[in-house]
Amino acid sequence: MKNLRWFFLALLLPAPAPAGEEILVAVAANVEYAMPELEKIFEAQTGVEVNTVINSSGKLTAQIRSGAPFDLFLSADMKYPDTLFASGHADSLPRVYAYGAIVLWTLQEVDLSKGMEILASNSVRRIAIANPQTAPYGEAALEALNYYQIYEQVKPKLVYGRNVAQATQYLVTGAAEAGFTAKSVAISPQMAAKGNWIEIDPAAYTPIAQGMVILKHGAEKHPRAARAFYNFMLGETAGKILQTYGYRLP
Repeated sequence: MKNLRWFFLALLLPAPAPAGEEILVAVAANVEYAMPELEKIFEAQTGVEVNTVINSSGKLTAQIRSGAPFDLFLSADMKYPDTLFASGHADSLPRVYAYGAIVLWTLQEVDLSKGMEILASNSVRRIAIANPQTAPYGEAALEALNYYQIYEQVKPKLVYGRNVAQATQYLVTGAAEAGFTAKSVAISPQMAAKGNWIEIDPAAYTPIAQGMVILKHGAEKHPRAARAFYNFMLGETAGKILQTYGYRLP
């Protein structure tokens, strides 16, 4: 009888993800630098290969709606996962996996000790920002500019990247003297020794709650592997990695 009880209990537990399987994950641009470490550990634990497509959350949402075969979606906000769930494109309820932060960053001789007001000075001719229409980090940066009441002054200086990664590239290449990026980018090993940055007061913008969903394609084609990665991202190991990149945990 004891063995029989264990048998029925085993039926209720989720099956392990099948080794050798591959999943395709749509990933918001701000998570780009953290993903290789997350992928490496998950793949070592499960044998499931993780492939990613990096873009703005809005662009990825449009691709999902158009039938892109993504298994999961790691967004930079909750708005896009919520809309995908409401429209039937997502199989799981959206969950917050991290809270992001924005920073003002420069690789030029710009005195950031003066705060946001430096953006209105002559030393800054161009300001990089992710497109606020499709990129939540761009939307947060726009909120911050309005919070500090300098948006109208600096509006002609703004140069828009399609996502936070492209906005960062404008700063790296010198196309903009200063701009906004994700804290996770500024403190990543690839960027930590470059330039200077200051963190924007969290009170200046709506909290960046980053949401995750298992998409219909993942639920239908790779249910165990998709669920395994979903659970991994909400677990302690992934949480510690995300914290090293400046994210706060839910």
